[in-house]
Amino acid sequence: MVSHSVWIVGTSRSGKTARLVEQFCSWVQPEKQLTESFYTKKPGQKKGDGFSTRGFANANAKGERIAEFLYLKQTEPGVLVLAANDDNRRELGDIIVTSTLGKYPVRAKTPLGFFQDEVILFWPLLINLLSLKAQFPVRLRPETEQELATKLWRPQLDEEILRIAGVNESRLVRRILDLLQLAAYSGVRCEDIAQILARGLGDNTTTLEPEFLASLLLDWRNWCLERGLLSYGIITELYSQYLLSDRNYQQHLTKRYQAVLADDVDDYPSVARLLFELLLDQGAVGAFSYNPDGAVRLGLGADPNYLEGLAERCRVEILTGPPPESLGEELTKQMVELVTEPMVLLSLPKMVHSIQTTSRAQLLRQTAEVIANTIQSQQVQAEEVAIIAPGLDAIARYTLVEILIKQNIQVESLNDQRPLVSSPVIRALLTMLALVYPGLGRLVDRDAVAEMLVVLSRKQQAPENSSTDAMNRVSNTDAINRVSTDIDPVRAGLIADYCFVPHPDRPNLLPVSTFERWDRIGYAATTAYGEILQWLEQQRSQQELRLIPSPISLLDRAIQRFLWNGSNLPYEQLAALRELLETAQHYWEIDTRLRQIAPDETTPHTTIIEFIQLLRRGTITANPYPVRPIGGARRAVTLATIFQYRSSRRSHRWHFWLDAGSPLWAKGGAATLFGAPFFLQDRLGEPWTAEDEKLAEEQRLRRILADLLSRVSERVYLCHSDLAVNGQEQLGPLLPLVNACVTHSVI
Repeated sequence: MVSHSVWIVGTSRSGKTARLVEQFCSWVQPEKQLTESFYTKKPGQKKGDGFSTRGFANANAKGERIAEFLYLKQTEPGVLVLAANDDNRRELGDIIVTSTLGKYPVRAKTPLGFFQDEVILFWPLLINLLSLKAQFPVRLRPETEQELATKLWRPQLDEEILRIAGVNESRLVRRILDLLQLAAYSGVRCEDIAQILARGLGDNTTTLEPEFLASLLLDWRNWCLERGLLSYGIITELYSQYLLSDRNYQQHLTKRYQAVLADDVDDYPSVARLLFELLLDQGAVGAFSYNPDGAVRLGLGADPNYLEGLAERCRVEILTGPPPESLGEELTKQMVELVTEPMVLLSLPKMVHSIQTTSRAQLLRQTAEVIANTIQSQQVQAEEVAIIAPGLDAIARYTLVEILIKQNIQVESLNDQRPLVSSPVIRALLTMLALVYPGLGRLVDRDAVAEMLVVLSRKQQAPENSSTDAMNRVSNTDAINRVSTDIDPVRAGLIADYCFVPHPDRPNLLPVSTFERWDRIGYAATTAYGEILQWLEQQRSQQELRLIPSPISLLDRAIQRFLWNGSNLPYEQLAALRELLETAQHYWEIDTRLRQIAPDETTPHTTIIEFIQLLRRGTITANPYPVRPIGGARRAVTLATIFQYRSSRRSHRWHFWLDAGSPLWAKGGAATLFGAPFFLQDRLGEPWTAEDEKLAEEQRLRRILADLLSRVSERVYLCHSDLAVNGQEQLGPLLPLVNACVTHSVI
């Protein structure tokens, strides 16, 4: 029987996504797209008199393609389009819309996003299957999930449990919640987690009892379902264990989708294969792309080996290697050989350079200077340079950004997930909340009030040049944002010293005239302070009269009054404010649901306190939707970790591999979740030995090298310091590469 589905195998940048888009066009436009690819018209010959064998290796391949065309002509397929992550999803959707001239609406989803939509859409069916309370479900964000789980489990997580686990309470709660997500991704029921952990851990006495961990997760899952709360792990379990096996849902699913298109399935969880096989069993046609050098999310829930089994049901198309302009074909074999066999005497070609220093501080400074010199000498453009590191600490990020910005070179940090509270604007708004609502005085101090006065008196200034280039030069640091302030830090400190009255219930700000030498403050600062004081008093009186619906409304008022002020905020600041409002809206939505179930469990007063404390712990990062600025790409150097860069599927002319001697290169720049190997389908519940870990690191490093080299076209710099930031000698797996390449001298 001829298979109508296609399995596309190729390395990075080999054209897999383009081939999938071509397949999509052939599905939605069969008469036009497929006919043109099958038939050619010779002079004097009517269309359809002959078949073209162009593009096919043999007659069998041509026959299979024709059979697919005849099969698809009989249906008007609804196409399910999936991508590995949210950034790739948006890009794939844009490419498909452009290729089809916008004639076919596309809803590209990530696998988890699709599971979530289906669970919410078929929630009434799940209510009947599980005998749940009839209430609309509310999704839990990870930070809220962790906070609620901590409250639920705290009576059982005593000091002895934490001592055995060897981690603090926050880390332990996250680790346990990750087990539920890993099990759901692999299609394992929550009730079977204990059995798999018992087999995998064996007699390991350094971990908690599997039965204890499983009991916590069962309590958590049942507690959430009773309240209609859905975490990512619960969503995936509901979909895989209940919806996919229900006949009513299967009928609806197969009627809606007669075709499935999935890009980079090597990053999908194993439960995605269950979905694909169900569709294929019901007669749907599929197209899947697979990168043997991918598996970026292996250890974080992906199961590439299990997904690869789908190839047996498809016609396999093997694309050639990376494009000729990449360094992958020329360097991958040499680098892998040097890394795996360090005793081999090889020298890398001239396109591989090294920057070597003794200390890491010297390395950061010298790397930034080399980048700045090459860009200023026009050897390369800023947008053609990427700095890639196994991990980016705050010192490295700050140093590189500051040096480059001083040279008028912008830097784009991929998914720069700094805590939301690291933004002065966010801290100022939280202080404002504590001054308006009663009972929050212990959350306010003198320094916080001074910072609030500076931030709320800032006035945004328009750029000198409003052109696109000028907008692209807007910095991602507060130092470059063109702002002025009526209350500078010195005057704000004086006002806070003399006018701020601490109080556990009603902290207060007095008029500036309370300060004996208030004339030293100046007219502009006095006026701005008076406006802030008047606004705060107005909000307090409205709060007492219950005229402020929620703290979300108060935050919005403050943003409109003091920050927005009719100006265009820098993107980074706007992103932080949007994330704050999204987080607050989500937090109070969850609080409303909890108070509906158990009114005595929470109060409005404690909710605000817990919200402020949650932000101050730094567990929420500024990543609102959309996470990318609107408009053309910025002319900026890309700064990313290995994981972030590989996930983004970008490519550049020049690469700077930072901390080349770090042992973290073998880890792929992302920590493997606890227990992840136990939930892979080809070794479900098998113990994970030191030999397994060594083999996994070797394979991961080979994939990283092959993937990164396929994404660089001209030059690679290996940036190495003898000593790490903690003073220890760096002897990572890439050190043989550093010793085998040309040392770069600073220009």
